[in-house]
This record gives sequence, structure tokens and C-alpha cells, in this order.
Amino acid sequence: MLEVEHLYTEYPNANGQIVKAVQDISFKVPQGVLFTLLGPSGCGKTTTLRSIAGLERPSSGEIRVGDTVLYSSLKNIFVPPNQRNFGMVFQSYAIWPHMSVFKNVAFPLEVGKKKWSKQDIDSKVMRVLDAVGLGQEAGRDSTKLSGGQQQRLALARALVMEPKLLLLDEPLSNLDAKLRERMRFELKSMQKEFGLTTIYVTHDQGEALAMSHEIAVIQSGKIAQIGSPRSIYESPENQFVANFVGLSNFIKAHVLGPVENDFYQVRTAIGDFEVSSIETLSGGDEVLLSIRPEDLQWLPESHSQKNMIQGTINFQLFLGDFLDYQIQVGDQEFLARVHPSTILAVGSQGKFGFEPNKCLALR
Repeated sequence: MLEVEHLYTEYPNANGQIVKAVQDISFKVPQGVLFTLLGPSGCGKTTTLRSIAGLERPSSGEIRVGDTVLYSSLKNIFVPPNQRNFGMVFQSYAIWPHMSVFKNVAFPLEVGKKKWSKQDIDSKVMRVLDAVGLGQEAGRDSTKLSGGQQQRLALARALVMEPKLLLLDEPLSNLDAKLRERMRFELKSMQKEFGLTTIYVTHDQGEALAMSHEIAVIQSGKIAQIGSPRSIYESPENQFVANFVGLSNFIKAHVLGPVENDFYQVRTAIGDFEVSSIETLSGGDEVLLSIRPEDLQWLPESHSQKNMIQGTINFQLFLGDFLDYQIQVGDQEFLARVHPSTILAVGSQGKFGFEPNKCLALR
């Protein structure tokens, strides 16, 4: 298990000002879990990963793998990166262009502390190359590989050392959309097959939701929320998480009072609604309602229900497997994501409803 406790990283920038890159980051990653650090550029996710790898020395905190302390400010411990036995794949892949595919993977074994026989090196290299689907490319010039193959080569080089921990820093960001989607499945499959404890850094919400067992959403150097992909998406704890992970419509409201079973009646500028909340609310509380676009369901003109909005269709976007409509309701704009068979004319009136459990009140 990887344990990161109260990690802080601060450093002066070019103007001498203190940059608080990481502020009190704590999390635990059990054996065999793919744990994702998700957030916008500059939020501290890569700094956290590099601190785990030993490529940066934090200001304070502690990092442990099992019973081994890798870094502790209190105990004055800092294990160098080459002694941590971690595999790491960077955004750039860092493939050695003058080496063949085989030599790229063999090199860490040839220069490592442990001395391997040629037979053992050959066996280990071919095993991981076969695992990533590059067994037939062993003798090929590494620069002649496609982007997806280079990504798998970088992964094979990280796996050949049988690392305690695999660290992946935006490994798919240089690939085109279709290849990136395919590589998500391949990476997830290999992570499961090898049983690797993996820390994955990305700013891509879809990537994080598709691949992770658990996600830590990071905002300005702090963890905003940790949870499973489904809980992060369906039950965000604040506006940042709701807005960053997927799309959401937000409406200001104040609470009129409880209804039952964690549901509340609220009043907004466009009407009264029944909504849900993770936290206990009281009458008079100011809240922000979050409704996912796919949870706004188009209603026929004759239909009515408890939670309903009606407005003018401003525009539509056809995106293949769904349609996006922008609806103007008073001064409020809503985005509704519906099945492409729902055809509504721009400029016409549209009626949409949502279930109380699909509208979350955030403080």
C-alpha cells in the first residue's frame, strides 16, 4: 500500500514569490488499485507524482510504501529515486532513438544494481514485449513505431523492472482521440493483468472516469474530493468538482425546508423545486443546485411533473450519439443532452423535467 500523509511542496518562483504547489495532500492506495490524480494544469497533481517518484523533495510530510518510509520530513528520510524501484511513464515517453525496441526495454536491466544474465534479460524483455503486443517488433528501430506503439514501449520499459509502483504522467495526451480511447482499454487491461498499484495523472475527466478505481480531484494544490468514479460524478461535494468532472447546470437557490429522506424544497428565480442533498440543510440556507445535462429530460407539451422548466431553444449541436440543446429560461441558460431522435426547432419552446434525486444542492 502507498500512503501519502500531509504532503506540502513550496518553492520560490522567478520573482522570489513562494508558490504553494501542494498543500496538505493525504491519500492511501491499496495494492493493485489504479488511483488517479485529476485536475487542471498547475493544480499540483504532477508535483505530487514527482514527489512520490523521488524526483522532487517536498517541504514536509511523509510517503510510505508498505513498511518502507521513502520520505519523511520529521525523520529526515529521503530515498533517492533510483532506489525506490518504481516504474514511470512520462507524457513524452522518453524513448531512446538510437536503440531498437528490444534494447530500449533491456537497458534498465543492463544498468541496474542487480546483475542479470543475458538469458534472464532476454526472457524478461520478451515477456513484457509480448504482454504489450510488441513481441514481433523487438528488432525494429524504436523511432519507426507509431505513437501508440511508442506509448506501449515506454510502458514495457517501466514494467520490465517489476516495479512496486507504476507512475503514469499524462501518458495518453500525445495520441489522437481514437487511439487514446483504445489505449485506455489496453492500459487498464495490463494494469489488471500485472496487478500493479498505479498512480495515474491526467487532466482528462473522461480518461479518469473510464480507467480509475478511485479518483482524487485536486484544486489549487489541495484535494477537493476523493471517491470512486461514479461517486465523484454523481455526488460531487462542491461546485468545482461538479463543474470540472463532466458538465453541469448551476442555479442559485435558498432552502424552504425539508421534504423527506434527504430531499428539500428550494426556491429559485425560475421556480420552486424538490432536490436532494448529501449534507443536512436547514430552511433559509443558500445553496447552488447542480443538474447534469443528461438528467434534463424532454417532456411532451401535455406532460407536467414536479420539477420542470420551460424555455426557448437557443441552439442545438448534433454530436452523433446525442444532441445538445441550449435552453433560455428567463436569465438562466441550461444545457440539455438528449437522444438524437428528439428533434426540437431552434426558436421553439421546449419543456424539460428532472427527478429530485438528479438535482443536487451544494452549499
